[in-house]
Amino acid sequence: MGRATLELAAETGFVTSLFLHGALCHAPLAEIVLGPVPAAEMAHLPAFSEVWLDDGARSALVPGGAGVAGLIVPCVSAEALARMDFYAALFGDEPGEASATGSDGTERGVRIYLRPAQPIPAAAAERPADWLARWARTVTCAAEEIMARFGTVPPERLGRRYGQILTRAGARLRAEALRAGTETLRRGVSREDVSRLRLDHPYEAFFAVEEHDLSYRRFDGSMGPVLNRAVFISGDAAVVLPYDPVRDRVLLIEQFRAGPYARGDANPWLLEAIAGRIDGGETPEEAARREAEEEAGVTLGELIPGPRYYPSPAAKAEYLYSFIGLADLPDGAAGIGGLEAEAEDIRSHLVPFERLMALLSSGEIDNAPLALLALWLERERPRLRSAPG
Repeated sequence: MGRATLELAAETGFVTSLFLHGALCHAPLAEIVLGPVPAAEMAHLPAFSEVWLDDGARSALVPGGAGVAGLIVPCVSAEALARMDFYAALFGDEPGEASATGSDGTERGVRIYLRPAQPIPAAAAERPADWLARWARTVTCAAEEIMARFGTVPPERLGRRYGQILTRAGARLRAEALRAGTETLRRGVSREDVSRLRLDHPYEAFFAVEEHDLSYRRFDGSMGPVLNRAVFISGDAAVVLPYDPVRDRVLLIEQFRAGPYARGDANPWLLEAIAGRIDGGETPEEAARREAEEEAGVTLGELIPGPRYYPSPAAKAEYLYSFIGLADLPDGAAGIGGLEAEAEDIRSHLVPFERLMALLSSGEIDNAPLALLALWLERERPRLRSAPG
Protein backbone atom coordinates (compact mmCIF):
# COMPACT_ATOMS: atom_id res chain seq x y z
CA MET A 1 0.00 0.00 0.00
CA GLY A 2 1.36 3.43 -0.93
CA ARG A 3 2.31 6.18 1.55
CA ALA A 4 -0.59 8.40 0.46
CA THR A 5 -3.06 5.59 1.08
CA LEU A 6 -1.62 4.94 4.52
CA GLU A 7 -1.84 8.62 5.38
CA LEU A 8 -5.47 8.66 4.21
CA ALA A 9 -6.22 5.64 6.38
CA ALA A 10 -4.71 7.36 9.40
CA GLU A 11 -6.80 10.51 8.81
CA THR A 12 -10.14 8.94 7.92
CA GLY A 13 -10.06 5.38 9.25
CA PHE A 14 -10.73 4.04 5.75
CA VAL A 15 -8.51 2.64 3.01
CA THR A 16 -8.91 1.79 -0.65
CA SER A 17 -11.54 -0.64 -1.81
CA LEU A 18 -11.03 -4.36 -1.29
CA PHE A 19 -11.42 -7.05 -3.96
CA LEU A 20 -12.97 -10.29 -2.72
CA HIS A 21 -13.08 -13.48 -4.74
CA GLY A 22 -13.78 -17.17 -4.39
CA ALA A 23 -14.87 -18.33 -0.94
CA LEU A 24 -14.82 -14.77 0.43
CA CYS A 25 -17.74 -13.88 -1.86
CA HIS A 26 -19.79 -16.01 0.53
CA ALA A 27 -21.34 -13.28 2.70
CA PRO A 28 -21.32 -15.15 6.07
CA LEU A 29 -17.60 -15.89 5.66
CA ALA A 30 -16.76 -12.33 4.62
CA GLU A 31 -18.59 -10.92 7.65
CA ILE A 32 -16.67 -13.15 10.05
CA VAL A 33 -13.34 -12.19 8.50
CA LEU A 34 -13.95 -8.46 8.00
CA GLY A 35 -16.71 -7.64 10.44
CA PRO A 36 -19.76 -5.77 9.11
CA VAL A 37 -19.30 -5.54 5.34
CA PRO A 38 -20.46 -2.46 3.39
CA ALA A 39 -22.59 -3.09 0.33
CA ALA A 40 -20.44 -4.76 -2.32
CA GLU A 41 -20.80 -4.77 -6.10
CA MET A 42 -19.89 -7.28 -8.78
CA ALA A 43 -16.47 -6.71 -10.31
CA HIS A 44 -13.86 -8.21 -12.61
CA LEU A 45 -10.12 -8.32 -11.95
CA PRO A 46 -8.24 -8.60 -15.28
CA ALA A 47 -4.89 -10.28 -15.87
CA PHE A 48 -5.18 -12.66 -12.90
CA SER A 49 -6.30 -16.24 -12.34
CA GLU A 50 -7.90 -18.00 -9.40
CA VAL A 51 -6.69 -21.37 -8.09
CA TRP A 52 -8.47 -23.55 -5.53
CA LEU A 53 -6.41 -25.06 -2.76
CA ASP A 54 -6.76 -27.20 0.38
CA ASP A 55 -8.88 -29.76 -1.47
CA GLY A 56 -11.08 -26.97 -2.84
CA ALA A 57 -11.79 -25.22 0.47
CA ARG A 58 -10.34 -21.84 -0.54
CA SER A 59 -8.90 -19.96 -3.48
CA ALA A 60 -5.92 -17.75 -4.19
CA LEU A 61 -4.97 -15.22 -6.86
CA VAL A 62 -2.01 -15.74 -9.20
CA PRO A 63 -0.83 -13.30 -11.89
CA GLY A 64 -1.79 -13.94 -15.51
CA GLY A 65 -4.91 -15.26 -17.13
CA ALA A 66 -8.26 -14.05 -18.39
CA GLY A 67 -9.33 -12.44 -15.15
CA VAL A 68 -11.32 -13.28 -12.03
CA ALA A 69 -14.92 -12.46 -11.12
CA GLY A 70 -15.49 -11.15 -7.63
CA LEU A 71 -16.75 -8.29 -5.50
CA ILE A 72 -15.52 -4.79 -4.74
CA VAL A 73 -16.08 -3.73 -1.14
CA PRO A 74 -15.73 0.08 -0.93
CA CYS A 75 -14.69 2.18 2.07
CA VAL A 76 -13.00 -0.63 3.94
CA SER A 77 -12.09 0.42 7.49
CA ALA A 78 -8.55 0.12 8.79
CA GLU A 79 -9.82 -2.43 11.32
CA ALA A 80 -11.42 -4.54 8.58
CA LEU A 81 -8.26 -4.35 6.50
CA ALA A 82 -6.14 -5.48 9.46
CA ARG A 83 -8.48 -8.43 9.92
CA MET A 84 -8.20 -9.30 6.22
CA ASP A 85 -4.40 -9.00 6.38
CA PHE A 86 -4.41 -11.45 9.29
CA TYR A 87 -6.65 -13.97 7.51
CA ALA A 88 -4.63 -13.78 4.27
CA ALA A 89 -1.32 -14.15 6.12
CA LEU A 90 -2.64 -17.42 7.54
CA PHE A 91 -2.22 -18.89 4.05
CA GLY A 92 0.91 -16.95 3.15
CA ASP A 93 -0.99 -14.70 0.70
CA GLU A 94 0.70 -11.34 0.25
CA PRO A 95 -1.04 -7.94 -0.14
CA GLY A 96 -0.85 -5.95 -3.34
CA GLU A 97 -2.70 -3.38 -5.41
CA ALA A 98 -4.48 -3.77 -8.74
CA SER A 99 -7.20 -2.22 -10.87
CA ALA A 100 -10.62 -3.88 -11.05
CA THR A 101 -13.60 -3.04 -13.24
CA GLY A 102 -16.84 -2.36 -11.37
CA SER A 103 -20.34 -3.21 -12.55
CA ASP A 104 -20.69 0.27 -14.04
CA GLY A 105 -17.57 -0.21 -16.20
CA THR A 106 -15.32 2.12 -14.24
CA GLU A 107 -11.87 1.06 -13.08
CA ARG A 108 -10.99 1.30 -9.40
CA GLY A 109 -7.88 0.71 -7.38
CA VAL A 110 -8.34 -2.28 -5.08
CA ARG A 111 -6.44 -4.16 -2.44
CA ILE A 112 -5.76 -7.79 -3.43
CA TYR A 113 -3.90 -10.72 -1.90
CA LEU A 114 -1.54 -12.80 -4.01
CA ARG A 115 -0.27 -16.32 -3.57
CA PRO A 116 3.56 -16.35 -3.48
CA ALA A 117 5.25 -17.91 -6.50
CA GLN A 118 4.81 -21.63 -5.88
CA PRO A 119 3.88 -24.61 -8.08
CA ILE A 120 0.11 -24.89 -8.53
CA PRO A 121 -1.50 -28.34 -8.70
CA ALA A 122 -3.17 -28.88 -12.07
CA ALA A 123 -6.36 -29.96 -10.31
CA ALA A 124 -6.65 -26.53 -8.63
CA ALA A 125 -7.84 -24.70 -11.72
CA GLU A 126 -11.58 -24.51 -11.04
CA ARG A 127 -13.90 -23.98 -8.10
CA PRO A 128 -15.55 -27.24 -7.03
CA ALA A 129 -19.13 -27.34 -8.30
CA ASP A 130 -20.30 -28.42 -4.85
CA TRP A 131 -18.41 -25.74 -2.87
CA LEU A 132 -21.53 -24.30 -1.23
CA ALA A 133 -22.83 -27.68 -0.13
CA ARG A 134 -19.48 -29.24 0.78
CA TRP A 135 -17.38 -26.37 2.09
CA ALA A 136 -19.33 -23.20 2.88
CA ARG A 137 -20.41 -24.04 6.44
CA THR A 138 -17.12 -25.74 7.32
CA VAL A 139 -14.89 -22.92 6.04
CA THR A 140 -17.11 -20.34 7.74
CA CYS A 141 -17.03 -22.25 11.03
CA ALA A 142 -13.24 -22.55 10.76
CA ALA A 143 -13.01 -18.79 10.21
CA GLU A 144 -14.83 -18.22 13.50
CA GLU A 145 -12.08 -20.09 15.35
CA ILE A 146 -9.37 -18.30 13.38
CA MET A 147 -10.71 -14.77 13.80
CA ALA A 148 -11.30 -15.31 17.51
CA ARG A 149 -7.48 -15.39 17.70
CA PHE A 150 -7.02 -12.13 15.76
CA GLY A 151 -4.42 -9.98 17.48
CA THR A 152 -3.35 -12.70 19.92
CA VAL A 153 -1.82 -15.50 17.82
CA PRO A 154 0.58 -15.15 14.86
CA PRO A 155 -1.32 -16.10 11.69
CA GLU A 156 1.52 -18.35 10.50
CA ARG A 157 1.00 -20.52 13.58
CA LEU A 158 -2.67 -20.98 12.70
CA GLY A 159 -1.81 -21.53 9.05
CA ARG A 160 0.24 -24.60 9.93
CA ARG A 161 -2.88 -26.04 11.54
CA TYR A 162 -5.46 -25.03 8.93
CA GLY A 163 -6.21 -28.61 7.94
CA GLN A 164 -6.79 -29.51 11.58
CA ILE A 165 -8.91 -26.38 12.06
CA LEU A 166 -11.12 -27.48 9.16
CA THR A 167 -11.38 -30.95 10.72
CA ARG A 168 -12.35 -29.38 14.05
CA ALA A 169 -14.93 -27.16 12.31
CA GLY A 170 -16.54 -30.17 10.66
CA ALA A 171 -16.73 -31.87 14.06
CA ARG A 172 -18.42 -28.85 15.64
CA LEU A 173 -21.01 -28.69 12.86
CA ARG A 174 -21.83 -32.39 13.23
CA ALA A 175 -22.02 -31.99 17.01
CA GLU A 176 -24.60 -29.19 16.81
CA ALA A 177 -27.35 -31.64 15.86
CA LEU A 178 -25.65 -34.79 17.04
CA ARG A 179 -28.26 -35.88 19.58
CA ALA A 180 -31.17 -33.60 18.85
CA GLY A 181 -34.40 -35.27 19.95
CA THR A 182 -32.70 -38.21 21.68
CA GLU A 183 -32.94 -37.06 25.30
CA THR A 184 -35.25 -39.84 26.47
CA LEU A 185 -33.42 -40.67 29.70
CA ARG A 186 -30.80 -37.99 30.26
CA ARG A 187 -31.62 -34.34 30.89
CA GLY A 188 -32.60 -31.86 28.22
CA VAL A 189 -30.27 -28.92 27.84
CA SER A 190 -30.22 -25.25 26.84
CA ARG A 191 -27.37 -22.85 26.09
CA GLU A 192 -27.80 -21.26 29.53
CA ASP A 193 -26.90 -24.53 31.26
CA VAL A 194 -23.15 -24.08 30.65
CA SER A 195 -21.27 -20.81 31.14
CA ARG A 196 -17.69 -20.49 29.91
CA LEU A 197 -15.65 -17.77 31.57
CA ARG A 198 -12.29 -18.39 29.88
CA LEU A 199 -10.84 -20.37 26.97
CA ASP A 200 -7.09 -20.80 26.53
CA HIS A 201 -4.99 -22.83 24.08
CA PRO A 202 -1.85 -23.95 25.95
CA TYR A 203 -0.79 -26.41 23.25
CA GLU A 204 -1.36 -26.50 19.49
CA ALA A 205 0.40 -28.73 16.99
CA PHE A 206 -1.14 -31.51 14.92
CA PHE A 207 -3.53 -31.98 17.86
CA ALA A 208 -4.40 -29.34 20.43
CA VAL A 209 -5.36 -28.85 24.06
CA GLU A 210 -8.02 -26.38 25.16
CA GLU A 211 -8.28 -25.19 28.75
CA HIS A 212 -11.74 -24.05 29.88
CA ASP A 213 -12.91 -22.25 33.02
CA LEU A 214 -16.62 -23.09 33.12
CA SER A 215 -19.66 -23.56 35.27
CA TYR A 216 -22.62 -25.83 34.52
CA ARG A 217 -26.13 -26.26 35.92
CA ARG A 218 -26.40 -28.92 38.59
CA PHE A 219 -29.25 -31.42 38.80
CA ASP A 220 -30.85 -29.37 41.61
CA GLY A 221 -31.16 -26.41 39.21
CA SER A 222 -28.37 -24.25 40.64
CA MET A 223 -25.21 -23.25 38.82
CA GLY A 224 -22.16 -25.08 40.13
CA PRO A 225 -18.75 -23.62 40.97
CA VAL A 226 -16.27 -22.50 38.32
CA LEU A 227 -14.16 -25.48 37.25
CA ASN A 228 -10.97 -25.71 35.24
CA ARG A 229 -11.04 -28.46 32.63
CA ALA A 230 -8.46 -29.36 29.97
CA VAL A 231 -9.72 -31.06 26.80
CA PHE A 232 -7.66 -32.86 24.15
CA ILE A 233 -8.82 -31.78 20.67
CA SER A 234 -8.25 -34.24 17.83
CA GLY A 235 -11.36 -33.99 15.65
CA ASP A 236 -13.84 -36.70 14.70
CA ALA A 237 -12.76 -39.97 13.12
CA ALA A 238 -14.25 -42.77 11.05
CA VAL A 239 -13.53 -46.42 11.89
CA VAL A 240 -14.33 -49.25 9.47
CA LEU A 241 -13.91 -53.02 9.64
CA PRO A 242 -13.84 -54.55 6.12
CA TYR A 243 -15.86 -57.78 6.05
CA ASP A 244 -16.32 -60.34 3.28
CA PRO A 245 -19.62 -62.13 4.03
CA VAL A 246 -18.98 -64.80 1.38
CA ARG A 247 -15.59 -65.85 2.74
CA ASP A 248 -16.60 -64.88 6.30
CA ARG A 249 -13.37 -63.03 6.96
CA VAL A 250 -12.30 -59.54 8.00
CA LEU A 251 -9.28 -57.40 7.27
CA LEU A 252 -7.36 -56.06 10.27
CA ILE A 253 -4.45 -53.66 10.22
CA GLU A 254 -1.38 -53.59 12.46
CA GLN A 255 0.74 -50.54 13.19
CA PHE A 256 2.93 -48.83 15.80
CA ARG A 257 0.99 -46.54 18.15
CA ALA A 258 2.50 -43.70 20.18
CA GLY A 259 -0.12 -43.92 22.95
CA PRO A 260 0.76 -47.46 24.07
CA TYR A 261 4.46 -46.63 23.65
CA ALA A 262 4.17 -43.57 25.92
CA ARG A 263 2.29 -45.68 28.46
CA GLY A 264 5.18 -48.13 28.51
CA ASP A 265 3.39 -50.98 26.74
CA ALA A 266 5.77 -53.89 26.11
CA ASN A 267 4.38 -54.17 22.55
CA PRO A 268 3.15 -50.86 21.07
CA TRP A 269 2.08 -52.49 17.76
CA LEU A 270 -1.72 -52.89 17.83
CA LEU A 271 -4.29 -54.82 15.83
CA GLU A 272 -6.96 -52.34 14.74
CA ALA A 273 -9.78 -51.57 12.40
CA ILE A 274 -9.02 -49.09 9.62
CA ALA A 275 -9.50 -45.56 10.92
CA GLY A 276 -8.68 -41.92 10.25
CA ARG A 277 -9.68 -38.32 10.83
CA ILE A 278 -12.71 -36.97 9.01
CA ASP A 279 -11.30 -34.09 6.98
CA GLY A 280 -13.06 -30.75 6.74
CA GLY A 281 -15.75 -30.90 4.05
CA GLU A 282 -15.84 -34.70 4.26
CA THR A 283 -18.58 -37.01 5.54
CA PRO A 284 -17.83 -39.93 7.88
CA GLU A 285 -18.71 -42.33 5.05
CA GLU A 286 -16.31 -40.63 2.65
CA ALA A 287 -13.56 -40.74 5.25
CA ALA A 288 -14.11 -44.48 5.84
CA ARG A 289 -13.82 -45.25 2.12
CA ARG A 290 -10.75 -43.02 1.69
CA GLU A 291 -8.94 -44.53 4.66
CA ALA A 292 -9.65 -48.09 3.46
CA GLU A 293 -7.93 -47.26 0.17
CA GLU A 294 -5.01 -45.44 1.81
CA GLU A 295 -4.29 -47.89 4.63
CA ALA A 296 -5.05 -51.23 3.01
CA GLY A 297 -5.80 -50.72 -0.70
CA VAL A 298 -9.36 -52.01 -0.14
CA THR A 299 -12.40 -50.72 -2.04
CA LEU A 300 -15.50 -50.90 0.13
CA GLY A 301 -19.03 -51.66 -0.98
CA GLU A 302 -22.00 -51.04 1.31
CA LEU A 303 -21.25 -49.42 4.66
CA ILE A 304 -23.21 -50.81 7.63
CA PRO A 305 -23.38 -48.10 10.34
CA GLY A 306 -22.21 -49.21 13.76
CA PRO A 307 -22.03 -47.40 17.12
CA ARG A 308 -21.22 -43.69 17.30
CA TYR A 309 -19.56 -42.61 20.52
CA TYR A 310 -17.09 -40.58 22.58
CA PRO A 311 -14.24 -42.98 23.48
CA SER A 312 -13.09 -40.95 26.52
CA PRO A 313 -15.47 -38.02 27.16
CA ALA A 314 -13.93 -36.88 30.45
CA ALA A 315 -10.92 -35.40 28.66
CA LYS A 316 -11.22 -35.88 24.87
CA ALA A 317 -13.47 -34.13 22.36
CA GLU A 318 -12.98 -36.95 19.84
CA TYR A 319 -16.12 -38.60 18.44
CA LEU A 320 -16.04 -41.85 16.44
CA TYR A 321 -18.29 -43.01 13.61
CA SER A 322 -17.92 -46.76 13.09
CA PHE A 323 -18.89 -48.98 10.16
CA ILE A 324 -18.76 -52.51 8.87
CA GLY A 325 -17.60 -52.17 5.27
CA LEU A 326 -18.64 -54.98 2.90
CA ALA A 327 -15.70 -55.92 0.68
CA ASP A 328 -14.26 -58.58 -1.56
CA LEU A 329 -11.30 -60.01 0.39
CA PRO A 330 -9.68 -62.80 -1.63
CA ASP A 331 -6.42 -64.52 -0.70
CA GLY A 332 -3.59 -62.07 -1.29
CA ALA A 333 -5.67 -58.99 -0.37
CA ALA A 334 -3.50 -58.29 2.68
CA GLY A 335 -0.14 -56.54 2.46
CA ILE A 336 1.75 -53.39 3.41
CA GLY A 337 -0.03 -50.03 3.10
CA GLY A 338 -0.30 -46.49 4.42
CA LEU A 339 0.65 -43.06 3.14
CA GLU A 340 4.37 -42.44 2.90
CA ALA A 341 3.73 -38.69 3.25
CA GLU A 342 2.31 -39.39 6.72
CA ALA A 343 5.07 -41.87 7.64
CA GLU A 344 2.51 -44.65 7.89
CA ASP A 345 3.78 -48.23 7.97
CA ILE A 346 0.74 -50.48 8.08
CA ARG A 347 0.47 -54.24 7.70
CA SER A 348 -2.91 -55.82 7.00
CA HIS A 349 -4.13 -59.31 7.93
CA LEU A 350 -6.96 -61.47 6.57
CA VAL A 351 -8.62 -63.06 9.58
CA PRO A 352 -11.53 -65.56 9.63
CA PHE A 353 -14.45 -64.43 11.79
CA GLU A 354 -13.88 -67.14 14.39
CA ARG A 355 -10.23 -66.07 14.73
CA LEU A 356 -11.37 -62.46 15.14
CA MET A 357 -13.49 -63.43 18.14
CA ALA A 358 -10.65 -65.56 19.55
CA LEU A 359 -8.29 -62.56 19.32
CA LEU A 360 -10.87 -60.49 21.17
CA SER A 361 -11.24 -63.13 23.90
CA SER A 362 -7.50 -63.53 24.37
CA GLY A 363 -6.91 -59.79 24.72
CA GLU A 364 -4.69 -59.49 21.65
CA ILE A 365 -7.36 -57.13 20.36
CA ASP A 366 -7.22 -54.48 23.07
CA ASN A 367 -8.51 -51.25 21.56
CA ALA A 368 -12.13 -50.18 21.94
CA PRO A 369 -13.04 -49.30 18.32
CA LEU A 370 -12.09 -52.74 16.98
CA ALA A 371 -13.58 -54.53 19.99
CA LEU A 372 -16.91 -52.76 19.53
CA LEU A 373 -16.97 -53.45 15.78
CA ALA A 374 -16.16 -57.12 16.33
CA LEU A 375 -19.14 -57.40 18.67
CA TRP A 376 -21.28 -55.39 16.26
CA LEU A 377 -20.31 -57.74 13.44
CA GLU A 378 -21.17 -60.74 15.62
CA ARG A 379 -24.69 -59.31 15.89
CA GLU A 380 -25.06 -58.42 12.21
CA ARG A 381 -23.19 -61.37 10.71
CA PRO A 382 -26.15 -63.80 10.29
CA ARG A 383 -28.13 -61.17 8.38
CA LEU A 384 -25.17 -60.15 6.22
CA ARG A 385 -24.28 -63.75 5.32
CA SER A 386 -27.86 -64.63 4.37
CA ALA A 387 -28.56 -61.47 2.34
CA PRO A 388 -29.15 -62.11 -1.41
CA GLY A 389 -26.04 -61.34 -3.49
